[in-house]
Amino acid sequence: MSQKYPVTVSSWTLGDKCTFEERVSAAKEAGFEGIGLRAETYVDALAEGLHDEDLLNILEKYGMKVTEVEYIVQWAEDERSYEQKYKEQICFHMCGLFHVAHINCGLMERYSVEHTAQKLRELCQRAGDLMIGVEPMPYSGIPDVKRAWEIVKASGCGNAKIILDSWHWLRADQPVDLKVLEGIPAEKIVSVQINDVYERPYAKNVLRDESMHDRLAPGTGCGDTAAFCRMLKEKGVEPLAFAVEVISDQILSRGVAEAARYNFEATRQVLQQSWKEILPEQGE
Repeated sequence: MSQKYPVTVSSWTLGDKCTFEERVSAAKEAGFEGIGLRAETYVDALAEGLHDEDLLNILEKYGMKVTEVEYIVQWAEDERSYEQKYKEQICFHMCGLFHVAHINCGLMERYSVEHTAQKLRELCQRAGDLMIGVEPMPYSGIPDVKRAWEIVKASGCGNAKIILDSWHWLRADQPVDLKVLEGIPAEKIVSVQINDVYERPYAKNVLRDESMHDRLAPGTGCGDTAAFCRMLKEKGVEPLAFAVEVISDQILSRGVAEAARYNFEATRQVLQQSWKEILPEQGE
């Protein structure tokens, strides 16, 4: 990798209709340093007839790495389904296979801080040396960074961290202001995802639909992605992955290669204004 903070194309940005090699090739050609994989897209790759060794060989062929693994959910349930237990184990396996140190996790269900912190503690114990990144999302049981920090802090786990996504940040009506992060150690923010928003959000009861279908590329909306990046840089955040998560039916309809190219170019322009140190080196 050319940088300490690999510029990564998140799994959803390139959808779930491409082959593993198409995903890696498109990301490399666009300029990304790493790709994100969900448990589902990893299983899709296996369903192509590929084995773990094949995946590693394809990554080596293009000089790429997997730098983001996701997504563990429903981890605060007292009775978890076998599907979720298996998915958790797949994420653990992926981290070992691809040498990724953290896993993105979300929680749609809302419980008390005490209950959620206890369940996070149990998840962190199962994860061992891996870091668990809790992602606040405005339509979820952890709607904003304040509640995420309350839960992470109450868990008392060194490997409990927070993921910050600019779309979720803005749709939670949080100002892009360092004061919002006051009291949260920079090292507790394990990774960053960027994108952009339309001026007018979807209605609250369908906000998740906007999140899953209608995001904008960084710097192309009204969210001031550059200011979000500058805030995190000033905070001293050192993300293990700097990811671009633009879930957009419209952009993806142009094809995987064009979606990768368009999102990387938008990201490059944002980083030129806000966090040049994260940009891949020329020629890499």
